[in-house]
Amino acid sequence: MTDAPLTQHSKNDGTFLVAALYHFASFLRFEAFREPLQALCDQNRIKGTLLLAHEGINGTIAGTDAAIGTVLSFLRAQPEFANLEHKESRASKMPFVRMKVKLKKEIVTMGVEDIDPTHIVGTYVAPKDWNALISGPDTIVIDTRNDYETAIGLFRGAVDPKTKTFREFPEWVKNNPGLHEKPKIAMYCTGGIRCEKATAFMKEQGFDEVYHLKGGILKYLEDVPAEESLWEGACFVFDERVSVEHGLKEGSHRLCHACRTPITAEEVTSPFYEAGVSCSNCHSERTEDDRERYRERQRQIALARKRGHERIGG
Repeated sequence: MTDAPLTQHSKNDGTFLVAALYHFASFLRFEAFREPLQALCDQNRIKGTLLLAHEGINGTIAGTDAAIGTVLSFLRAQPEFANLEHKESRASKMPFVRMKVKLKKEIVTMGVEDIDPTHIVGTYVAPKDWNALISGPDTIVIDTRNDYETAIGLFRGAVDPKTKTFREFPEWVKNNPGLHEKPKIAMYCTGGIRCEKATAFMKEQGFDEVYHLKGGILKYLEDVPAEESLWEGACFVFDERVSVEHGLKEGSHRLCHACRTPITAEEVTSPFYEAGVSCSNCHSERTEDDRERYRERQRQIALARKRGHERIGG
């Protein structure tokens, strides 16, 4: 993780700087903070999503290097976020449609009360040390992400809970007594935030040696050379890039806007694929009436873009 955005000259493989960030802190004034943060992002033409809650901040934003630097400096000027860290990547085009600052009950929704990562959390493991940990015979590796994310990439040998939402994770743990068979639990997610709560939950469930990848998959793909990597596939990201690969280069996946599932270039050639309407994953689950509604939505999107608008309604 870095404390200041890169200069435009330090990375020239993308027009926009993408900053993923989160920070757990007691943030009782989060409701009053929404409006000035939204205004600052709008003034700097930043787009993305930031979530605010009593437990802190979470989100991803994109913009020019200078604009991102302005927002990060503003956040770190707040006493609650003085030690805020962020991760950077690049996008060849703006990966978000609009800027949203939202008020939430949790900055990452697990649905378990009294889980506080500022009081109890697993042991952080740097990307350079991750391979040794997960290769050990006494370690169980758990991917805490959801099924549509794990579908396109996993660490070698990782257990995939196949959850639909993060809310399902606690119940999955309780229903898998085999997790106690080995002394070490190693957990990972996209950027690290889900593991903050997941490792805290595991500790409260009686697991002693609980570890998590610091900075998540994104930091691992940035720091660890491809030839040394134990990562297999691509990493799903929650923006228009859909996926990133080693070196945080933009991946080749697209998103089916009917079912929100990432699809490969090969799946695009499927007879069931129609942009914005269906793919091989959801075609059988939709009716022709559904598909016609999606086609009309696509026509409206095309008209909006033709008028120079980024979305329906301008």
